[in-house]
Amino acid sequence: MHPRSFFPLVVSAIFILHLSSFILRAAERPNVLFLICDDLNCDLGSYGHPTVKSPHIDRLAKRGVRFDNAHCQFPLCGPSRASFMTGLYPDQSLVRRNAVYIRERVPNVQTISQMFRHAGYFATRIGKIYHYNVPKHIGTSGHDDPYSWNYTINPLGRDVFDELDIFSLVPGSFGGTMSWLAAEGTDREQTDGIAATEAIRQLKKYAEEKTPFFLAVGLYRPHTPYVAPKKYFAKYPKDKIKVPKIPEGYLDTLPAPARASITRKKDQLNLSDKLSREAIQAYYASITFADAQVGRILKGLEESGLAENTIVLFTSDHGYHMREHGHWQKTTLFENATRVPLIIAGPGATAAGKIVKSPVEMVDFYPTLAELCGLEAPSYVSGLSLAPALKNPAAKVRASALSQYGTGYSIRTGRYRFTEWGEDGAEGAELYDHQSDPAEMHNLADSPEHTRKIAELSKMLRNRVTKARTPPEGVKQIEFDNRRSVPKMPSGK
Repeated sequence: MHPRSFFPLVVSAIFILHLSSFILRAAERPNVLFLICDDLNCDLGSYGHPTVKSPHIDRLAKRGVRFDNAHCQFPLCGPSRASFMTGLYPDQSLVRRNAVYIRERVPNVQTISQMFRHAGYFATRIGKIYHYNVPKHIGTSGHDDPYSWNYTINPLGRDVFDELDIFSLVPGSFGGTMSWLAAEGTDREQTDGIAATEAIRQLKKYAEEKTPFFLAVGLYRPHTPYVAPKKYFAKYPKDKIKVPKIPEGYLDTLPAPARASITRKKDQLNLSDKLSREAIQAYYASITFADAQVGRILKGLEESGLAENTIVLFTSDHGYHMREHGHWQKTTLFENATRVPLIIAGPGATAAGKIVKSPVEMVDFYPTLAELCGLEAPSYVSGLSLAPALKNPAAKVRASALSQYGTGYSIRTGRYRFTEWGEDGAEGAELYDHQSDPAEMHNLADSPEHTRKIAELSKMLRNRVTKARTPPEGVKQIEFDNRRSVPKMPSGK
C-alpha cells in the first residue's frame, strides 16, 4: 500500500480517539435536568403558601437548595426566556417582547444548551423553553431556537382539543386572557402529562446508553388557559379561597406607568367575587397538576439510576398576580410578577434543605450550571455563578436583582424594592420596605424619612442599568424598529 493511502486512516483514527476522549470527559461530569413551569409564581407549599398543594416540588426543595429571593429580568415569557437561555439582560439580547426568535436579535449568541452540546452532552427540549403562543403553538416548535438542541419533542394533549369547552372572559381568547377548564380525562392525556411521559422515556434511554445529557422540560401549566383534570379543582373549594383586596385610593399612590401596568387589561378589572374565586381555584388546580408531572419526572430520574449524578434546576419564567394590587397575570414591576421559585438540587448543592435569602437573578443560571459541570461560560454572559450559595446559603453572590418592564427598571435588595420609571426616574419612582410591607402596598418614594435610602438605591439602580445595557462583547446585535420592521443598530454601535 502506498504511504499516502495510510493518511486518511490515520486522520480517522485520531478523530475517533479524540471523540471518544471527549465523550468520556463529558460522561464524568454531572448531567442537567432543567425543569420550568410557565407563569408559575411562588404560591407553593415550600415557599410558605398556606393553601396550594405542591408535595413533589416541596420534596425537591428538601433535598436541594431553595432560593427565596430569585427574580426574572423581564416579567413576560419571551423576553425572560431569551434572557436566561443566553445569560444576557433584555437590553443585551434585545428581546423585549414576545414572538421573537433570539437569532433575529443576537444571531451568533451561544445559549446554555449549546454550551452543553459543544461539551459533548446530548441536549433535548421537551415542550416550552423559548417563547410559544399558548395554546396556539402547543404541538409545534413555537419560537424555539433549533441551534440549541440535538433533539426536540413537542407534546400535544387533549387540553388543546378541548378548547371549545374552555371558559374565557373574552370568548375564544385564551393565551393572554383569563380562561379555565376543569377537564375530563387523566393527567397523561394532557400536554404536560405527555411531556412527563416523554421525559421519563428519555431518562431511561440516557441511562441505558450512558449518554451525558442536558434535558430541558418546559411545562405549559399554570399558564392560561388554566386547564387541569377535575380532581385538582376539587382540592380547592371556592368558598375557602381568599381574594386579595386593595384599599380605596391605592392607585393614586403610584406613578402613572406603574398604575398603567396594573390597569391595562380592562376585561380583567373589577371581576366579580364569583369569577375571582373561580380563576384562583383554576390557577391553584393547574399548579398542583403541574407539580404532579414534576413528581413523575423526578421519580423517573430516580428509577433511571441517574439522580446522584444529575443537577436538577426547577424554576418558572416569571411571577404572576392573582389580584394582588388589583391585577391579574404578569407584566408589572411588583414582587408578584418578578419573583420566581428556584430550587437547585444534586451535585454541587451541598447545603441541601437550606434557604438562600440574598437576591439572585435568572441570568445566573448560565454560569451556575457551567461551573457545576466544569464548563466555561462565554465571557460575555452577564450572570454570576450561584455555586458559592449552594455550599453556603449565607454567601451573597450579588447585592440586588434587576428587572425591567416598559419604561421601568427595578432592583430588589435583601430588604427593599426600588423602581424608577422613565430615563433616570423622569416618570416617577417607587420604594417598598419588605421588612414592614412585604405586599408592597405602601410607596415610600415621597417619604422625607427615606431620602437618603432613595438616593443610595437610585445610584445603585442606575449603575446596574448602565451595565445591563452594555453590548455583550463578541455578540452581534440587531435592533429592529417595530414601526417599520427594518433593522436598526442599537445605540453605541
